[in-house]
Amino acid sequence: QVQLVESGGGLAQPGGALRLSCTASGFTFSIYAMSWARQSPGKGLEWVSNIYSDGTNTHYADSVKGRFTISRDNAKNTLYLQMNSLKPDDTALYFCARGPFGQTDLWGQGTQVTVSS
Repeated sequence: QVQLVESGGGLAQPGGALRLSCTASGFTFSIYAMSWARQSPGKGLEWVSNIYSDGTNTHYADSVKGRFTISRDNAKNTLYLQMNSLKPDDTALYFCARGPFGQTDLWGQGTQVTVSS
């Protein structure tokens, strides 16, 4: 079955950290660029980051640059998002997606991240 499954969300305090994972199955993960996006009430869908298929290039939204790090382990078919220095504005449902943002063709179900004291 072709799917993406996110995990690792939860509650974090401002200034804290979380690491999200996205496990892919049913397709050749290593040949696809991958993206993270998020959606929060009233803000709509926001692109967060993407990474090339071999992990050599990464890009970030200005809102997360310097705090979030995208990475991947093609041997484990897994995409990661390390989130540090979390802010309340980072509260959202986080999705991973196959392809660069704007050209995605497969999405996971999302994992909720809540940043609150």
